Amino acid sequence: MLKKNVFKSGHIRSRRRLLASAAAGLAAAAVIAPLTDARADDDPQQVEKAVNALRDAMMAGDGATLRAMTMDQLTYGHSNSRLEDKAAFVASLDGKSAFKALDLSDHSIQVIGDVAVARHTFDSVNNLPDGKTNTAHIRVLQVWKKTDGRWKLLARQASPLPAA
Repeated sequence: MLKKNVFKSGHIRSRRRLLASAAAGLAAAAVIAPLTDARADDDPQQVEKAVNALRDAMMAGDGATLRAMTMDQLTYGHSNSRLEDKAAFVASLDGKSAFKALDLSDHSIQVIGDVAVARHTFDSVNNLPDGKTNTAHIRVLQVWKKTDGRWKLLARQASPLPAA
């Protein structure tokens, strides 16, 4: 009988330690969670800044910035179904003045953990190799991934819209 009571007594102490540890963990989580949520609350704004910085780099033909802002696994889909990987995407714009004008509107951004989905309307006046221009009026879906504290483009797909 004595052994049984010793076991129960030890069991009760273990349960108390477990409950105390769980309570301490919950208390720590309650303190840390608002700080984490506060950082996450600015993620949509950070993604919007990244979207705009990518647009600026595309306008400027800034290959170094385009490389830095895109994941190595980038898949970049055009509205005509043409696909580019990171190397082809950067090469198509690096050192070139591909756009006379480029406007993004109708933004929406949704952040889910370390992934963000950004949508916008993309209106551009494109410089063609023969010196002429044409226009694009497309809807764009971008997938961004937060890596080392920075948002980088992982995927992009465009679809044509009726002429504006």
